[in-house]
Parts: sequence; C-alpha cells; structure tokens
Amino acid sequence: MTAVAGILFVLLVLAAGTVVLQVFLSNKENKWLGLILPIITLCLSLMSAFSIAGLAEFTQSSPIAIEENGVFRQEVAPQTFSATLVRWGVPALSLAGCFFLLYNIPTVVFGAIYFACRVGQRKRRALEKMRALDLE
Repeated sequence: MTAVAGILFVLLVLAAGTVVLQVFLSNKENKWLGLILPIITLCLSLMSAFSIAGLAEFTQSSPIAIEENGVFRQEVAPQTFSATLVRWGVPALSLAGCFFLLYNIPTVVFGAIYFACRVGQRKRRALEKMRALDLE
C-alpha cells in the first residue's frame, strides 16, 4: 500500500468515525449532546475565517536581511499565501468568506445528521404515546 493510499484510508476511517459519533450523540435523549460536533466545527470555521482575514490584511512586513558570513547579501520581503492573493486583487473579506464556507461543510453535514436523528426521535415518541393511549 502506498503512503498516499494509507493516508487516504486513515482520513476515510476518521471521517466515518466522526459521522458514527455524530449519529450516536444525536440519538441521545439530551439534545445538547448532538450539537457538540456542529458547534466545534462552526468555531473552527470562524477561527479560520478570522485568521485568514487578519493575514490577508498583512501584505508585506519589513524585509528580511539575508547575511552570509557577516556580509549583507540581499533583502527578501516575506510572502504569505493570503498576501499574494490580496496583491492579485482578491479582497480580504471574500477570501475569508470562501474559507468560512469551505470549513463549514462539516458543520452542515453534522447539523443535517442531528436534525434527521431528532425528527426520527420525535416520530418515535409520538408513536409511543399513541400506543400508550391505545392500551388504556
């Protein structure tokens, strides 16, 4: 098995494990347990969006002097991915918005699992109430 296939396998197992964990937590009686993973992924997406927006505002800082044996060779301005995108004309807010939407894909998936499980629980409870009333 190649290294890439091994990494993909591990990522697939982790993704499946988080989905199973979300289903397990969503089926618990306590409704807040099912919201743990969506809240965590929402917080991570907010942190990434704010950090990208903050980095995108930084285009270039003071140059770095490169010296060799005590002799000045050249000055190099530090570059970042987001600073390069800002120089290309991508505004910081649209860049942060794209990262926010991209990082919220797991939030949407976990939220959909949560609401699907909660609807199933409501139907089950209503059916149990009907059965209890029929027995009386």
